[in-house]
Amino acid sequence: MADDKLVESWFVLTRETMPALAREREWPVRFDHCFQRILLDNAVGAKWRDQIASPAYRNASDAQLKRAIALGEAAVADEEDLAELNRRSLAWRGKL
Repeated sequence: MADDKLVESWFVLTRETMPALAREREWPVRFDHCFQRILLDNAVGAKWRDQIASPAYRNASDAQLKRAIALGEAAVADEEDLAELNRRSLAWRGKL
């Protein structure tokens, strides 16, 4: 189970920060659950539900949630390509 402070950071990032930037950055997604899917899939290197029981925010390890948050923060800082992260996520899900 992830630490409460990590969970809080996770929700601020994916429910507030990233959706607020989506239109300006022309990101391929706009909704919190989409950001969560992309970041979690890339943090575990596969479809997250194959690695983490749902709900992920309760069942992810601290290390998994830290990796996902770091990817999101890198996207916010323009150091990670969210569109590429999304493509990887969709590929793992057989949607490309």
